[in-house]
Amino acid sequence: MLLESLEPLVSLANSKTEYRDMTPITDEIRVLSTTAILGYGFPEASFREGMKRKPHVIAADAGSTDPGPYYLGAGVSFTDRNSVKRDLEIMIQAGVENKIPVVVGSAGGSGANAHVDWVLEIVREIIADKKLSLRLAVIRSEFDKETILREFDKGHITPLAPAPEATKKDIEDSVRIVAQMGEEPFVEALKGGADVIIAGRSYDPSVFACLPIKEGFDRALALHMGKILECAAICALPGSGSDCMFGYLRKDHFVLEPLSKDRKCTTLSVAGHTLYEKTDPYHLPGPGGALDLHGCHFEQIDDNKVKISGTVFEPTDGYFLKLEGTRLVGYRTISVAATTDPIMISKIDSIIESVKARVKDNFDNYGIKDYYLDFKIYGKNGVMSMFEGIDGHIGSELMVVIEAVAKTQKEADTICSFARSTMLHFGYEGRIATAGNLAFPFSPSDCHMGEVYEFSLYHLLKAESPTQYFPVEYVEYADGQRK
Repeated sequence: MLLESLEPLVSLANSKTEYRDMTPITDEIRVLSTTAILGYGFPEASFREGMKRKPHVIAADAGSTDPGPYYLGAGVSFTDRNSVKRDLEIMIQAGVENKIPVVVGSAGGSGANAHVDWVLEIVREIIADKKLSLRLAVIRSEFDKETILREFDKGHITPLAPAPEATKKDIEDSVRIVAQMGEEPFVEALKGGADVIIAGRSYDPSVFACLPIKEGFDRALALHMGKILECAAICALPGSGSDCMFGYLRKDHFVLEPLSKDRKCTTLSVAGHTLYEKTDPYHLPGPGGALDLHGCHFEQIDDNKVKISGTVFEPTDGYFLKLEGTRLVGYRTISVAATTDPIMISKIDSIIESVKARVKDNFDNYGIKDYYLDFKIYGKNGVMSMFEGIDGHIGSELMVVIEAVAKTQKEADTICSFARSTMLHFGYEGRIATAGNLAFPFSPSDCHMGEVYEFSLYHLLKAESPTQYFPVEYVEYADGQRK
């Protein structure tokens, strides 16, 4: 069994605790954030601590663009199915038993229809296995190209810096297009009596802010609290995306508390996470407006809890949704090798250029001209090579990742194979050995990485209303069966 029994969680949630009695929902909203991304996991002990505090909502963000455009384009999850099911099983069973809504945004990682359907299949298995009775709300966020093209013609699509202006070709080439919904579709689902909400691509704080906003709490504070809770215990010390966090939202402030005795929240850790992935320390943009942090105040109220106040919401002139689209650009093959030869290491840059020239010369008249060939050298700016002017220390051994991208997998195989064999036997000046220059940790040495995608859209869509593109679908279940 994924979990021996949820009875301890249920009994703890229904019992009076020493921490605090239940307070009216008009005075305080309590939010349990289980994990930074659904499938990253969380300790059962931390979840129990969260249930002791009698949350009004259990929520988790399930997605990100951090893993790159591949997962949106391919329609697959970047988290493991068994891990996602484990997390959802604990959350949903505890939520249903205690009449607490469970809210999940950016389902499946990227939030397109394929990802939402993947998560819904898991949810249906849990409902059937546990014979649960609940009202499930589904909110999708994938767009068809025709809708985006119409909005483009109206001038409703603008760049999100530093993206360039969109073109019709960018839209037509897109394999999948999603938009980040705000909290409003979630509020509609909660008003409709949803016990569990599974939503497509979402603005990360929305899943945590929707219930407080529905209940009339301050939007700015609700979204700011959601901004921090969406990464769970990353805002604590030591930080972790695989541990639970708890938020208490009141009328003029909110309080954050880690649920593991091994972690603490400090003013520095919480303030630092407020700026996580942001270029402007005072304005945090999202659908419908931005959080203004000029008057924000962070206060340490005890050893492991921080109080936050003073956040202000500044609405934009119009409601804008962030679009994310991907297009297929080819297929990738890689080969991983290593060298410890100090002579080769000292000449690695010129060797790479010579190998690239040899590949080009070999295939220019053979019909393979449209390809991308790259050498990532770890031990010599393998991470920082994208930045100009970086000339760091060179190690005594290098890992060489040869990457070839072409229109077909076979062409990528050809380019990678030739580059690998050329580098393996390349005769550079001062070379002593006549055997191979590289050591390969794997056999076969070349690996198919499959489809390669890039972002085709990273733009803003002006919407007539926050819920215009996000209708809510309800499905009723009784004793594990769909009604």
